[in-house]
Amino acid sequence: MSSQRHDDALDEAIEESFPASDPPANTVATGARLSYEVQPVHDNCDASQFEVRQDGQIAVLIYERRPEVFVIVDTRVPPGLRGVYVGTALVKAAIASANSEGRRLEVVCPFARSYLQKHL
Repeated sequence: MSSQRHDDALDEAIEESFPASDPPANTVATGARLSYEVQPVHDNCDASQFEVRQDGQIAVLIYERRPEVFVIVDTRVPPGLRGVYVGTALVKAAIASANSEGRRLEVVCPFARSYLQKHL
């Protein structure tokens, strides 16, 4: 094969494979953030909720502590904090708390239930 025909075939293969069918992840074009540090989760025992205060907003996971059961009632994350794992941080904190207290976990919240089904 001549050098020119080889180069033409290579150019054709490159053209067929670009652009990729899937958009690149974590770019300005996809709207994904390259990194986002979630603020620490605070257990507000008086209000029976875990809280994350970030960017002037507050996300909460409401719970009930019963004698042998830790109930995850609801998770509320404002639109500006969605998609950056704030809800996940709240659920992880609730799971860790239930485990450290030796309580059985009961999940009423659909978000927390979905997280548990996917990750545990």
